[in-house]
Amino acid sequence: MNCVKIIDEFFETLQQIPLIDTFFSNRLRKNYIFLHIAFMLINKLTEFPTECGTDEAGRGCLAGPVTAAAVILPENFYIEELNDSKQLSEKIREKLKPIIENKALTFAFTHIYSREIDEINILNASMKAMQESILKLSIKPDFIIVDGNRPIFSKLGIKTLSGYNFSTEEIEYLKSIPNQSIIKGDSKFMSIAAASILAKTYRDEYMNKIHEEFPMYNWKKNKGYPTNEHREAIKKYGTTKYHRMSFRLLPEQLSLDFD
Repeated sequence: MNCVKIIDEFFETLQQIPLIDTFFSNRLRKNYIFLHIAFMLINKLTEFPTECGTDEAGRGCLAGPVTAAAVILPENFYIEELNDSKQLSEKIREKLKPIIENKALTFAFTHIYSREIDEINILNASMKAMQESILKLSIKPDFIIVDGNRPIFSKLGIKTLSGYNFSTEEIEYLKSIPNQSIIKGDSKFMSIAAASILAKTYRDEYMNKIHEEFPMYNWKKNKGYPTNEHREAIKKYGTTKYHRMSFRLLPEQLSLDFD
């Protein structure tokens, strides 16, 4: 249950109490309106018709890709349960995914895999995943909003041996789009929250798939995050091609030899 729904139900219950007088009722209504607005996601930052939101998932994992999504939503888009994917249950995320996809003007997602993460580092990989997702959109965004405090195009055209390299035309295309980074944007704007959910659900699907190949790590449950169970499995079975070798996989060791 999200905050808006909790507020609605709380104030509805209070208004049914017979002892509440007119003065208090009016103050109650003002507080209700204030709280309702405070917890609602904003549809857009700008007046541009094709504003794009983008976000990533899996940045802190020990295994699997970092996944990003980019979404352009229509005017007046609203889903009551929509929020930052980290605040939602897996069941709610799975419920919202097809709704977002069906209502979006366009959306795309990108996996950046472990080998490329190790090559260019996780921060650059996260930004590159968002950049690639924007390039895949069928509509050019007029404006881009991104979750975080780092400009999305601060590093463009990083060369990699294990992933996709942007062309000069693609770099110029991305540079031509104005953008803004927003701290905790996934809990403020609909399009970033929608991108957060798509990134998370597509990454979860991938982790569920590779879980079948290496069930001893229980990626179906931990999704590659550094849980005690995951680290115990690394200690017992070693690493796989899906692990990020540039990460500190076991906390008690500064370096590991997995040959």
